[in-house]
Amino acid sequence: MLPVGKLDSDVLKRIVIDKIKYKCEDVKVRAGVGEDCAVVGYGDYDCVISTDPITSSINDVGRLSIHISCNDIASNGVKPIAITLAVMLPKGTSEEDVENIMAQAAKSAEEVGVEIVGGHTEITEAVNQPVIVSTAFGKTVADGFQSASDMRAGDVVLMTKQAGLEGTGIICSDYEKELSKVLSSDELAEGKAKLDDVSVVKEGVIAGKIGTHGMHDVTEGGMLGAVWEICNISGLGVLIDEDRISVSEVTKKVCKYLSIDWKRLISSGCMLIVAGAEKAEYICAELENNGIMVSQIGTVTEASEGLMLKKSDGKLEKIDPPKTDELYRIMGK
Repeated sequence: MLPVGKLDSDVLKRIVIDKIKYKCEDVKVRAGVGEDCAVVGYGDYDCVISTDPITSSINDVGRLSIHISCNDIASNGVKPIAITLAVMLPKGTSEEDVENIMAQAAKSAEEVGVEIVGGHTEITEAVNQPVIVSTAFGKTVADGFQSASDMRAGDVVLMTKQAGLEGTGIICSDYEKELSKVLSSDELAEGKAKLDDVSVVKEGVIAGKIGTHGMHDVTEGGMLGAVWEICNISGLGVLIDEDRISVSEVTKKVCKYLSIDWKRLISSGCMLIVAGAEKAEYICAELENNGIMVSQIGTVTEASEGLMLKKSDGKLEKIDPPKTDELYRIMGK
């Protein structure tokens, strides 16, 4: 039986991606392990497309449904322009519930600057909590998108904001009563407020204009999962310094109490940016000028050096493919 969460990378490739045989000549970026977006060519322009579900949050499903797919578009250095929502709600849902979800989605869409252009809404016994699948669209000049396939050994790996953002926000929001045993009211408020910072559209567009060798928003599988995925696309190695990964004390406290790893916790709002040294310096300056926290957490290496994490004690640990996100380990407890 398969575990809860995204399919294991090997399983995904073997039973899903490898089954796709037909190829269209207009498709520039296809389905692949670690690829967040497809790119379809339309003459002088490209359409960047991404689909994602929100299944792990109850209280904030509306706003997260906007950000998760728009973040994927931004990881290509492209601003999202339109989005559709397929909203599936459990039996017993009230009009007030639907209104709250759509108010969240509408507000977040306005903040991002993306139009909700359609979708589907239904009550169904197929789900036991709200589930939203969003599909976002971006537009860029032909071949104007960023790709991790451009990564080079010696490139700098940057990370915006802090690891575990989304996971901390969801846990503090949906498990407030349980966490009140170990967190103060101020800490709980800080944790829940992290969901106000889950968009990476701003940093994606800024970095995209300067030029990168690929970006990746940090979703299921957390920081280390995202690192593995960009390296899977590029075919290169990486050396990440654990001590340089920014993480809040509230996130650490939550993860310690729940016995989960903050480096493997879903982290929408956090973007990995890979760039040559000179452009990385420029990107850092522009992000900081725009009030966006950024850290240099590692360097890209040759494939032969593998994917490695330098621990606080100086020991090297192999970065394995992403498994079930840490968030799913506590759901239902």
